[in-house]
Amino acid sequence: MKQAGKQSEAVGSATRPASSDNHLLISAFGAPGNSPLVALSKRISDCGCNLAEARVATLGNELSVLALAQGAWDAIAKLENALSRLDRDGELRLTHFRTSARQPQSTLLPYVVEVIAADKPGVLFQLADFFEHQSITIEQLHSTRYRAMQTGADMFSAQITIGIPNTMHIAALRDDFLEFCDGLNLDAIMDPMKF
Repeated sequence: MKQAGKQSEAVGSATRPASSDNHLLISAFGAPGNSPLVALSKRISDCGCNLAEARVATLGNELSVLALAQGAWDAIAKLENALSRLDRDGELRLTHFRTSARQPQSTLLPYVVEVIAADKPGVLFQLADFFEHQSITIEQLHSTRYRAMQTGADMFSAQITIGIPNTMHIAALRDDFLEFCDGLNLDAIMDPMKF
């Protein structure tokens, strides 16, 4: 009798998702003096969730935070309510929605691309378009404009992490990319990511 009970428990737990398989993606903007990271990480912790991933960046005069909270369904529901109250306070601009964990991509090879060029409209679009036409995913991107110290010219800089399918011929891709960059007068490199 006890053994049958254990078997039914094992079957039931095999079909039930893990209690921490619930995820909430949060985007927040606030003034640099009132860090959204502190407010968000406190609410996430207070609600019994974990901060699985976070990104922080200053864009314009705003501090932005992207956060992925993970926890049991009731902890995520509690966090959603806490974020709604925080949003109503008006100090932060917030959006959030439920999502799922990212599935590991064992078929993608991580590469880093760095580009520097004289700033002109459409550079980032042309880079993104090149990778999209090659069926290459952009995993992370950081781009900025700045003024060159010696000449005072407006410059563009981008650091891009891409996922290249492991079936793709890397040397041919690198040649195509560098030829593409030469045609646009972009200084660029493409190297494997170093862990």
